[in-house]
Amino acid sequence: MRHSAGIILLSVLILSGVSLPKKGPIPAEKPGVAGEQATPEPKPAPPPRDDEGDADERGETSAEPDQEEKDGVSQDGAPAGEDAEEPIIPVQDENPEAHASCLAALKALGGTFVDAKRIDDGKGCGIDKPLRVSAVLPGVALKPEGTMRCAAALALARWTKESAIPAAATAFGPDTRITALNQASAYVCRRRNNATTGKISEHAHGNAVDIASFTLDDGRTIAIQPRDEDGTLTGAFQRAVTATACLYFTTVLDPGSDPAHETHLHLDVIERKNGYRYCR
Repeated sequence: MRHSAGIILLSVLILSGVSLPKKGPIPAEKPGVAGEQATPEPKPAPPPRDDEGDADERGETSAEPDQEEKDGVSQDGAPAGEDAEEPIIPVQDENPEAHASCLAALKALGGTFVDAKRIDDGKGCGIDKPLRVSAVLPGVALKPEGTMRCAAALALARWTKESAIPAAATAFGPDTRITALNQASAYVCRRRNNATTGKISEHAHGNAVDIASFTLDDGRTIAIQPRDEDGTLTGAFQRAVTATACLYFTTVLDPGSDPAHETHLHLDVIERKNGYRYCR
């Protein structure tokens, strides 16, 4: 009976000319203003980097970088954003055992230096146990003498003995000797790049020294200047000492870093997380 009723109903619809709709039902719009495009949900921001790039030179000379930022790196060698104001902290005390070991190593190399009084210039500037260094090795003066931490003096002496002196002999003749490192800045109380705000320079912690030139025993002066395209032995010498400096210092900035370093090598011994070094 039900099957017969279905056939009869279908027959009636056909005979009466009723047809199926040409279009299906239109879906209802999502809640919101008609015709308005939905705004995509914002992507979550990436987590902040925790590398200090650190070239936290506390860096400058942090160190940095000194143009304040270039290619994402401050002139004290710090990644962009590392020049934000930092809290002023007291001058840090040297570890007695580490300092004694450093002094012994520096004396063994033949460096000439005297202990100086503790420096605390306020604003985070100072050195707990400063040294006034007049020669990094026997016969190799630091001109003018520079005030710095022992760690910076020791790195300078080792680099000079193990890298700079051999490079000079190879470039300029086996009998060539370096008689002086001419420095442009050692300890000085300032912020990075001499700015009025921002982080304290590594020079202000006694961790940094800027080398402007080398004096050779024949009277020649090898000045630090842009030499990336210099095909002479002088250019090769500068590139060699710059590259090897990163074996001894944790920040190395040269004339290729930015315009502020076109006349010197910035070298510092800031300690960073995981032993990170910034060499440019």
